[in-house]
Amino acid sequence: VGRICKIKGLVIIIGLHVLFVCYAVGLSDVFYSNLSTVPGDLGNQLEAKLDKPSVVHYMCSKKTNYYFTLWLNLELLLPLVIDCWIDNIRLDYNITSRTTVPPEGVDIRVPGFGQTYPLEFLDPSKRNVGIYFFTLVETMINWGYIRDKNVRGAPYDWRKAPNENKDYFVALQKLVEDMYEVYGSPVVMIAHSMGNLYSLYFLNHQSQEWKDKYIHSFVALGAPWGGVAKTLRVLASGDNNRIPVISTLRIRDQQRSAVSTSWLLPYNNTWPTDKVFVSTPTANYTLKDYQKFYSDIGFPDGWIMRQDTEELIASLAPPGVDVYCLFGTGVDTPDSFVYDAFPDKDPNVIFGIGDGTVNLESALQCQKWKKQQKQRVELIELPGNEHIAMLSNLTTISHIKQILFGV
Repeated sequence: VGRICKIKGLVIIIGLHVLFVCYAVGLSDVFYSNLSTVPGDLGNQLEAKLDKPSVVHYMCSKKTNYYFTLWLNLELLLPLVIDCWIDNIRLDYNITSRTTVPPEGVDIRVPGFGQTYPLEFLDPSKRNVGIYFFTLVETMINWGYIRDKNVRGAPYDWRKAPNENKDYFVALQKLVEDMYEVYGSPVVMIAHSMGNLYSLYFLNHQSQEWKDKYIHSFVALGAPWGGVAKTLRVLASGDNNRIPVISTLRIRDQQRSAVSTSWLLPYNNTWPTDKVFVSTPTANYTLKDYQKFYSDIGFPDGWIMRQDTEELIASLAPPGVDVYCLFGTGVDTPDSFVYDAFPDKDPNVIFGIGDGTVNLESALQCQKWKKQQKQRVELIELPGNEHIAMLSNLTTISHIKQILFGV
């Protein structure tokens, strides 16, 4: 790192993926930054407290006197017990108010706003399977940062889209402003996956004057700017996120109930409207067929959820700050799906190019901003970097170090 005269701050925000917020200052011959991180979907811990009128299984707890870890707790994902977990973490959609609520008697909270622990390890027991931002944060500590001081996290309820998380953005704005006041320099935001969409929404709703003062730059890791093709499979037949003990069909209802799932469907700002994403013996589904798709999978409320959220970032308006888009390539990435029995059987997957989750077409959408804003826009390819693994990859970390220290 070289000679460090003064340590500045950093914030981490979580999301389908994650966002970091940092601020940068010139210190003699060293470039140093405060960091804020924003995670992606499934990217931070959630806690629950119960006082339920009924339960779905005799093994389920009906009442607790304390908050317990709901995500990620592997013990709650075991056979039989997983039914309790699904019933607690799902959302109920009110088609009249166009909002979601937890089941009666379930109180969900996001722990540790402003701290990094909820996104470093998704499982508080710190099992390897739950590692998320740990390697990146730990490396930053080795560079001289201090957890929860100049490196901070901004976790949120990733089941919801930004239109239902207004309090979160108020808290995020205050977090950035407080860091600026303490350390005297603008913040660098670092996000991962869906956290980038949250970050873009946040920046699009700030004045240019505010961004010029408080934000130094935005580091986007694995951003699904135009949605991801994988979402159609998640909605149709479920996805166990590579956790073998979970049945895809068993978890499907919970995944459908999360509004953020529908928010991540492919957008026509990225793909041709005639591209077939799903093929079945009786129908093909393109961007133009979402309403029929939702009807045919037996989830008509999903079409309303999509309409509620589609315009939140569909214009991909530039963020108005320096942007570094880091994206993985060279990993087989779901591009379309062929069903022999739709939707209750796993499909045959046709793969394309990307990071294993985010299709290359979606990741490259930030290049449009080069002609739309005066601030810097850089695209950095990460060959062979998988969507989650990129957070621990030395290549990714090296690029982030260069951005933070101005190397």
